Amino acid sequence: MSVRVAAVDCGTNSIRLLVADLDPVAGTLVEVVRTMEIVRLGSGVDRTGRLAPDALVRTFAACDSYAATIRELGAKRVRFVATSASRDAENRDEFVDGVLARMGVRPEVVPGSEEAALSFAGATRELAGREPDPFLVVDIGGGSTEFVLGVTSPEASRSVDIGCVRMTERHLRSDPPTTAEIAAARRDVGAAIDLAAEVVPLARARTLVGLAGSVTTLAAMDTGIEAYDATVTHHYRLPAAAVHELAGRLLAMPRADRARIPVMHPGRVDVIGAGALILSAIVERVALPEVLVSEHDILDGIAWSISPGR
Repeated sequence: MSVRVAAVDCGTNSIRLLVADLDPVAGTLVEVVRTMEIVRLGSGVDRTGRLAPDALVRTFAACDSYAATIRELGAKRVRFVATSASRDAENRDEFVDGVLARMGVRPEVVPGSEEAALSFAGATRELAGREPDPFLVVDIGGGSTEFVLGVTSPEASRSVDIGCVRMTERHLRSDPPTTAEIAAARRDVGAAIDLAAEVVPLARARTLVGLAGSVTTLAAMDTGIEAYDATVTHHYRLPAAAVHELAGRLLAMPRADRARIPVMHPGRVDVIGAGALILSAIVERVALPEVLVSEHDILDGIAWSISPGR
């Protein structure tokens, strides 16, 4: 018998909701609603160490909307997971109290290791026996990127502080970014990948699985579709050469040109260059011919974590 659950993932750039019917016996997840809002909760956190008042207002407005959806759809179990921005913020209690008041559930500000495990579970559940393993799951968020290697469960993982928002705010300030800014961002990203590689044996990976909005946007661009369609991007095989070409193109574009890309979400226009740069650096380091793009990610992992019997 299935049970209806709700999973919320609140990161540095976006807050997302999944309402789904889970059948733990059959091992199936039937999506009822999957939605996202760009709230940029982590705007300025890298510089100030605090969640900005306007970012909290945007996030709480999304929480009000999500709470209404969850009530309307009758989800029996709810889990709210918060990641990089709220981990780093001095005033995260203000965020926790605000979410609890609106949604009736306390947001769990999870460590990077748990974020990585949830992302791995959500991304690889459908891949066992279908793709070469071990899998290397890379989840490029707004404030951090998770690297997780494993087959049926994580064997090694590390979360590092590179993300599309953090790298944009730290380095890519010009429009378009200067050569010097891009070089500084590449050095920062390279050092973070080195840090991940101290724990995660990247060379063992046989399938590179890419998650989150930067990756799925690059996939949508490569397909040539005129309107974003997750059924097209899910499990799309994004060639390594295309990743490098798209990263170079996006980093050379002024903001106005990026905004005119048909599949570009308005909330990603400012940060997509940094996200593409991060993925390009990872692809170069891992040296596999393609990225297997997944629309199933930490949200799905959160949902399965509250299924009956867990």
